[in-house]
Amino acid sequence: NNGGVFGRDLWSSKNGEFYYGCSNASNNFAKAVVITQPNRYLAIATSGGLNQQRTGIIDSVVAARILNATLVVPTLDKKSFWKDVSNFSEIFDIDWFISYLAKDVEIIKELPRRRGQIWNPNRMRVPRKCNERCYISRLGPVLMKKHAVKLTKFDYRLSNKLDTDLQKLRCRVNYHALKFTDPILEMGRKLVQRMRMRSQHYIAIHLRFEPDMLAFSGCYYGGGDKERKELSKIRRRWKTLHNSNPDKGRRQGRCPLTPEEVGLLLRALGYDTLTHIYVASGEVYGGEETLAPLKALFPNFYSKDTIASKEELELFSAFSSRMAALDFIVCDESDVFVTNNNGNMAKILAGRRRYFGHKPTIRPNAKKLYSLFMNRDNMAWDEFASRVRRYQKGFMGEPKEGWPGRGVFHENPDSCICEDSEAKTKMNLVPNRRDVEDQNTNDDIDWSDPEDEDDDITSQQGNSLYDEMRLDYERTSSEEAVMDELLSD
Repeated sequence: NNGGVFGRDLWSSKNGEFYYGCSNASNNFAKAVVITQPNRYLAIATSGGLNQQRTGIIDSVVAARILNATLVVPTLDKKSFWKDVSNFSEIFDIDWFISYLAKDVEIIKELPRRRGQIWNPNRMRVPRKCNERCYISRLGPVLMKKHAVKLTKFDYRLSNKLDTDLQKLRCRVNYHALKFTDPILEMGRKLVQRMRMRSQHYIAIHLRFEPDMLAFSGCYYGGGDKERKELSKIRRRWKTLHNSNPDKGRRQGRCPLTPEEVGLLLRALGYDTLTHIYVASGEVYGGEETLAPLKALFPNFYSKDTIASKEELELFSAFSSRMAALDFIVCDESDVFVTNNNGNMAKILAGRRRYFGHKPTIRPNAKKLYSLFMNRDNMAWDEFASRVRRYQKGFMGEPKEGWPGRGVFHENPDSCICEDSEAKTKMNLVPNRRDVEDQNTNDDIDWSDPEDEDDDITSQQGNSLYDEMRLDYERTSSEEAVMDELLSD
C-alpha cells in the first residue's frame, strides 16, 4: 500500500523539483509598442470546445505578433458540438489577458469602427500548421491592403516548430495570461478544497467514456448486440464515417480504457482502496453499471456533482465550457492526473503540469495494455501488476520523458522548461532522453486529432509504423472536424 512506482513516491515525479517553467522573453524580443504596425488588425474565430478554443487563443496571440498586428480579443465558437453561448469575458478574465500581454502584443476588445460604420474584416483561413513564413506571405499582403483580417475556424493553425521566443510567448499566454473569471476560479477552489478536506492526496481522472466518444471511435467493449445497436445509432449522425475495425482500434491503442481498466491500471501502479479519486466526465456509457467496477476498486469516488450542490452549480450547469473549466481546475490541482485519451484537455493539462513542477500525469500505454487486459484472468495479480509497471515506463509524466506522436508542444513545452544548477549535478538520476524516446516510439500510437500530426512525421518515409499511421489518417480526413469537437474537452 505504501510502495512506490519505479522506485519513486506515488505522489510526485522523480527529479521534478530540478525543473521549472521559464517563459520570459529574451532581450532580443522587441516590445509590442515598437513592432506593431498602425491600422493593422487581426481577428480570430476559434473552434470547438473549451480546450480546443484555448489552443486557438494561444496561437492567435503568436500569429498577431508574427504579423505585427493588433489582436482583437478572439470570439468563441458557439455552434460546435458543445453549443455553449459563452463569450470570452464570461470564461476568461479579459482585462488580465490584455494587460498581462501588453508588452508582447497590443490587444483590443473589439474592432474599431471604420468611417463610423461597423467594420467587416476580410475573412480568411490559413492552412494547418502554418509557420512564421506562411503567415507573413499569406496574410501580410492582405493586411497591408485591407487593414483587417478575420481568421475563421482557428484551431491548430500554427506550426509546432517556431523560434524559441515565439514558443515562450505561447507559454506566457497559456500558463499566465489565460486566467478563468473569478466565479469559475472561486467554485473551482471550493471543489479542490473539498477534495483536500477528504484526503491529503487525490487522483483526478479524465475518463472520456461518453457514448458520443465511443460511437465516433468505433470501439467495442463486449456489450453484445445491445452495445453495437446503441453506438451504431449514434454513429449514424456522422454520415461520412468509414466502417470501423473495433479489434484493430483497440490493438493499436486508439480506444479509451474502460473505467474498470483505468482502476486496474492504478491499483497495479500501487494506489490502494483508500485513495481518493475525482472523475471528470460527462455522461458515462452504461451509467452506474459501467462505473461500478471502478467504484469497487476505489470506493472514495467523487465528481463535481457529488461534492457540490445543484444550487452551487446552477451558475455553470447550462454552459458546457464553464463546467469543463471547473473540471480543468480540479484536474490541474490534483496530485496525480490520469488521461484516458490524447485529446485537447489531456494535452494542455499534461503540458501545464510539466511547466509547474512536473506533477505526475499518467497516460495509459493503451497499445501495450490491451493484450494485458485481455489476458488478465490467466495470470496472477503480481505478474499483471509487474507488467503494467513495465509497460508504463515512459508514460508517467517524468522530466525528460519523450512524448511520441503529435501536438508535442502542447503536452511537452520543452522551450519553456529549464533545469536548475542543482539538477545538472544530479544528471545521473535522470533517464537518458533518447533511450526513453526510442522506447516510446515503438511502444505507442496515440489517438489524438488526425490533423494534429507533428510537422515532421510525414518525412519519415521509411518507418513502417508511421506509414501505417499516415494511411489511417488519410482514410479519416473527412472526420477531422468532428474529432476536433469530440476531443476538445
